Amino acid sequence: MDPSTHTTCTKETVKPSGLNIWSSESASGSAPEIDIILVQGLGAHPFYTWVKKAPAPEVTAPRRLRDKAKVWKRRTRDRNGEGSSAEVMWPRDLLVPRFQNARIATYSYKSDWKDRNVKTSLRECAEQLLNVLFQHRQHEHERQRPLVLIGHSFGGLVIQQALVIAVHQKPFADIRRSVGGIIFLGAPFQGSDVAVYGKWLAQVGGLDPTLLESLVKDCPSLHALSRDFWGSYSNWDIVCFYENKDFVCGPWKTRFVDAQSASLLGERMMYLNTDHSGLNKFSGEDDSNYALLLPEIERIVREGPSVVLNRHRRNDQYDSLGNKHWMVPRALNTLFTGRKDLLGRIQNAFLSDRPSDHHTQRTFVITGLGGLGKSEVTLHAANLMREEFWGIFWVDVDTPSLAESAFINVAKKIGSSSSVDKLQDALQVLANTKKSWLLILDNADDPEFDYQKYLPSGTHGAVIITSRVSECSQYNTVGSEALLGLDIPDAKKLLLKSAKIHEDLLYDSHAEEVVNLLGSHTLALIQAGAYIANGHSRLEEYPEVYKRQRKRLLEYKPKQGQSRYCNVYATFEASADILERSNDEAAKDALRLLEVLSMLYSGSLPMQIFEDAWTGCREILRTPSVETRDMDSLSREHISRLPEFISTPADAWDPYRLIEASSLLASLSLVTKDSSGLSMHPLTHAWAKDRQASDQQGHSWISTGCILALSWSESTLSQSEERQLRPQVQSYLDIEVNAAFSFGPETMVIPIFLQCGWILDKMRDDSRLGHLLDDLFAKLHIDPKIPSQEYLPIYNLEARSLYNLGRHERAVKLLEQIVKIEETLAEDHPDRLASQHELARAYEANGQISEAVKLLEHVIKIEGTSLAEDHPSRLASQQVLASAYQANGQVKEAAVELLEHVVKIKRTTLAEDHPDRLASQHALAYAYQANGQVKEAVKLLEHVVKIHKITLAEDHPDRLVSQHELAIAYKATGQAPKAVELLEHVVKIKRTALEEDHPDRLASQHALASAYQANGQVKEAIKLLEHVVKIRKITLAEDHPDRLVSQHELARAYKANGQVPKAAVELLEHVVKIRRSKLSDNHPDRIVSEEWLAYCLGQV
Repeated sequence: MDPSTHTTCTKETVKPSGLNIWSSESASGSAPEIDIILVQGLGAHPFYTWVKKAPAPEVTAPRRLRDKAKVWKRRTRDRNGEGSSAEVMWPRDLLVPRFQNARIATYSYKSDWKDRNVKTSLRECAEQLLNVLFQHRQHEHERQRPLVLIGHSFGGLVIQQALVIAVHQKPFADIRRSVGGIIFLGAPFQGSDVAVYGKWLAQVGGLDPTLLESLVKDCPSLHALSRDFWGSYSNWDIVCFYENKDFVCGPWKTRFVDAQSASLLGERMMYLNTDHSGLNKFSGEDDSNYALLLPEIERIVREGPSVVLNRHRRNDQYDSLGNKHWMVPRALNTLFTGRKDLLGRIQNAFLSDRPSDHHTQRTFVITGLGGLGKSEVTLHAANLMREEFWGIFWVDVDTPSLAESAFINVAKKIGSSSSVDKLQDALQVLANTKKSWLLILDNADDPEFDYQKYLPSGTHGAVIITSRVSECSQYNTVGSEALLGLDIPDAKKLLLKSAKIHEDLLYDSHAEEVVNLLGSHTLALIQAGAYIANGHSRLEEYPEVYKRQRKRLLEYKPKQGQSRYCNVYATFEASADILERSNDEAAKDALRLLEVLSMLYSGSLPMQIFEDAWTGCREILRTPSVETRDMDSLSREHISRLPEFISTPADAWDPYRLIEASSLLASLSLVTKDSSGLSMHPLTHAWAKDRQASDQQGHSWISTGCILALSWSESTLSQSEERQLRPQVQSYLDIEVNAAFSFGPETMVIPIFLQCGWILDKMRDDSRLGHLLDDLFAKLHIDPKIPSQEYLPIYNLEARSLYNLGRHERAVKLLEQIVKIEETLAEDHPDRLASQHELARAYEANGQISEAVKLLEHVIKIEGTSLAEDHPSRLASQQVLASAYQANGQVKEAAVELLEHVVKIKRTTLAEDHPDRLASQHALAYAYQANGQVKEAVKLLEHVVKIHKITLAEDHPDRLVSQHELAIAYKATGQAPKAVELLEHVVKIKRTALEEDHPDRLASQHALASAYQANGQVKEAIKLLEHVVKIRKITLAEDHPDRLVSQHELARAYKANGQVPKAAVELLEHVVKIRRSKLSDNHPDRIVSEEWLAYCLGQV
C-alpha cells in the first residue's frame, strides 16, 4: 500500500507503531500544503497520550511494578474504573479543524520500558522515525513539503536525534531541509533526576534499562547530542516549552524536567501552567496552555513554508527596470489615517535624489510602543515609493533564526549565483547589489540585541527600521521619529467616521476617552464605532460597556490580558452581549444568523440559499405527513430546526427578518455584506464559533444543515454562486461523522448528510464525497458492497461516487444489485428508471457497450410513454444512449441525430450556461468529431470551453473534459501544437487531482500521447502510451475498449518510430483478435485496426 495515501485514523484504528494520520484527504483532491507531526513520549499510549483527562493504557508488567511506576503515568479514573468521558484528543479535535491545509499525524513507537518485549535505544527510535517520514513523503509533491515537528518529553529527543542523523544521511536531506519549525514540550535535553528511579525499577523487574539510561541527568551522550544538534540547527525555528508545576504522587512530588534541562541555548522558551504529564494535553480552544502553544504552531505554519522554499531552491537571476522585487508581506490598510507629515519626511529623506547615487547608506528609524502603527507607516511609505526602488525587501527581525532565513531568501530572490546559507553571505549579496533597494527591518524590539548586524555594509541602498527600543534611533543617518501613536484628532476622526457621527466639539471628549481606552487599535475603533452607530450605546456610554465586557473576557482567558488583541476580542463580545440582552427580534435573529455562519466558511455565502431553503420548506409542507418515509427524505422535523428568521408559515418569501439580522451584524462589523453575500473576517468567524458551548454548537450544526439540505432541494443558485457554496459545504462537513450523530436522531442527521453528499456530487468534489460515504457506512455498520432496501438512498449515492471516482466495475456490481431490489417498483417508477439509467452509464464506462445500449433503449421506451419530450430525465437518457451508440459504432444514423434533437430542445428550455445544456453540446461535438464533422466539433467545443472558463473552477472535471475534447478536435484539424499545449495543461491538473489509475487521468494522458505523435514528438508519445497501457493492463479487462484503443495507439507510435517488425505487429494482432470477437464486421474501430495490421505486415 502506498503510505502517502491513507484512511483517516480513529481511536479504534490507532497503531502502536508508525504514523497515525488524523486529517482527512483534501476536499479538492489536491495534496496537503504542510505536514504537522507530533511525536509521543517514552512508553506513551498512541492515542491517550494526547487526550485530556484520558485513561492511562493498561500495561503487561507485573502489578507490583505497575504500582511502583505510577509516577510515569498519571491516571484519571471514575468509580467504575473507566476513563474520563471528557476526552479531547487535541491533534485530531483542535489542530485538524484549524489547519485544513495540513496533513496532521502523530508518531508512535514501542518504547514502554515496563514491557519485557521492548528492547530499543534512542538512536533506533530516531532512525525509525526518519524512515517512516521518508516512506510517507516519497512523491514529488511531498518531498519538499514543509514539516512542523512537535515532540513531547522523550519524543523531543527522538526528533533531535533524528535530525542529527539526517545531516549525515543523504536520503533524509529533503526531510531536514523541509523542517519549518520545531516545538519541544518538556524535552529532557540534559536528562531527568527521575530517570534514576525508573532505571532502578527496571533493573529490579528484570527489564531493559537502555532507554532510561539515556535519560539520566547530565548524561554525556545527551550533551553530545545537544552539541551536534546546535551545530546544525541553530538557525532553525525552535521553541521550547517546560512545566512549572511539580508532579504529585501521594507525599512525593518532583519536577520531571526542570526549566534548564528543557531549554536549548539561544532558543525561545516558555512555561505551561501544568506538570510534565499535562504538557501534551489540552481541554479545548479555551485551555490557557493551548492558547500559548497555538500561536507558535500558527506562526510556523504561516512563515515556515517560505523558509523551507528558500532552502530547497533558488530563483533564476533576472533584471528589469523599475520595481522588480516587491517582498512586502501584506497589502495596504484602507483605513489608515493621518501621519502625513511623517510620510512626507520619509519620502524627502530617501528621494531628495536617487538613493543609489548617494554616498551614504540612508537609514530612517521609527521607534515607539508596540501597536502604535510603526509597521503601517512603513507599509504606506513603501507603497508610496515603490516605483523608485528596484527592490523593496521586508524582513521581520523579531526572531533571529527567521530573520536570517528571510535575508537568505532576499539574496536568492535577487539572484545570487553563489551558495548563500549564512546571514553574512546574504548581507554581502545585498551590499554588492548596485541597483536601488529599500530594506525594511521590522520589529527590532529586543533591547539586548545589536541590530547593527543586519545593516548591509557599503553606501548603496536605503533602510527603514521599526523598533520599540528608543536607542535604535542611533542607527539613523537621515532621520528618526519617536512615534507616540496616531494623533488624537486622526484617531477621533476614524472613530467618529465608523460611528457615523459628524465631527463636532460636542463629542470630542467622549471620543478621546474611547480612543485612549482602545489604544488606537484600528479594528477596535472600527468595531466600537459600528457598535455605537447601531444605536446600542451612546458614545459616552461605550467605555463603561467595554470595561464590563473586558473583565468577563479576562476571567475567561486570563492569559490574554497582556495582549492588545484582547481588546479586539472584547469588542466582539461587547457587540454580542448587547444582542443577547436585547429583546428586539432583529437582535435575536442576528445571533441565530451568527451561529449559522459560524458553522460554514468565512468566505462569501450567497444569500439566495435562505430563500431556497424557505422554498424547500413549502414543498414539504404541501405534502401530507406520512408515518414512513425514505431515509433521505427531509421532513417537518427539519423545518422545525430552522432559525426563526426563515418564516415558514408565510405564503410568500419575506426576506425582511433576514435583511434586518444581516444588516445588524454588518452594522456591528461582525460580518461583511455585499452583492455576493455575507462573509466574515476569519478571526471574527472563529470567535463566533468558539463562543458557543459544545451543545449549542450541536444545535447550530443541525440548524445550518437543515438550511443547506432544504435549499439544495430547490436550489436556484447560479453557477458562480454554486462555486461560492462549495467551501461553505466543505467547512460544514469538517466534522467527525460520529460526533454529528450525537446532535440528533438518525432521521434528522442522515438526510442532512445525504443532501450534502449530493451537493458534493454536483460540485464534483469526488474525494470528499467518497470519504463522507466511507464514514457513514462505518457509523451505520453496513457493508458498502451489499445494498439493502432500508439504506438504498445511501447506496445510490455510493454508486454515483464510485462512477465519478473511476471505479466503474464496482459501480456496475453495486447498481446491478440496486436495480434488482427495485424490481418490486412499477416499471415506470422514477426511482427504478433512474437506477437503470445510472447502471447503463456504468456499463458504458466499463466497456459493456451492448448491455448499455439494450438497457437505455428500454428506459427511453418507458420514458417515451410517461414523460414529456422536454423532461430532463428523458433528455438525459437520450444523451447517454447517443454516447453508447457512438461507442458501438452507430455514429451518424443514431448518435448525431439523437444528440442534435437533445441539444435543440435544451437550447429552448435552458440558459446558455446551464450545465445540462453544455453537457449535451459537448456530447454532440464529440459525435460530430467521430462522424468527420470536425469543424463543427471545434466550433461547438470552443463555445463550451469559453463558458466553462467563466463558470467552473480550473480543476472541475467538466471543464477539464471539455478542454480535453477540444484538444482532440484541434489535432483532427491539423492544429497539433495547440492540442499539445491544451492537453499538457489538462494532464498537469489531473496529475494532482486524480489517482494514477483514474480513467479520466489515463484518457487525457492517452490523448496527449496521440497529440505528441501528431506533433512529431514520437518518443514522448511512446513513453506516455507505455505508461497508460501498463496501468490499463492491470485495471481493465482484456476486451475493454479503452485498453484496446491505447494498445492500438501504442502500436501506431512504435511504427512511427521504426519499430514495425515486432512490437507494432504483436500489439495489433492482439487488438484485432479481440475486436473480431467483440465487434461487427463494419465497426469503425475493428476496420481501422485490421487495416493497420495489414499495412504493418506488408511493411515486414
